[in-house]
Amino acid sequence: HYSLLTTMVVFHPGHEELHGVTVVVEGASGRTWVGRYHETNDRGVVLHDVAIHDPATASLPREAWIDRLCKFGIHVDEPVVILPPKEAGPIRRLTEWRAAPS
Repeated sequence: HYSLLTTMVVFHPGHEELHGVTVVVEGASGRTWVGRYHETNDRGVVLHDVAIHDPATASLPREAWIDRLCKFGIHVDEPVVILPPKEAGPIRRLTEWRAAPS
């Protein structure tokens, strides 16, 4: 499944500002996740329609991988991912990550 990147803001009363926004989450393990932000709860950061970059197995460096996602859309590796608090690092909008990669 592929989901298209969007710059539209999805507003649902009672949800966090990033709800429904495509975000990049950098993990303590070195992995990177790109997906639609749902929420942060006691279990961690919840993302939907997630592409996962693992530097140990990836064929492209992270920056090239994200550029490819932006150009062709997100290839969904997992429909839902919950990143534990110890793994989840900075959460940034995909558009902000591209403007100032770390």
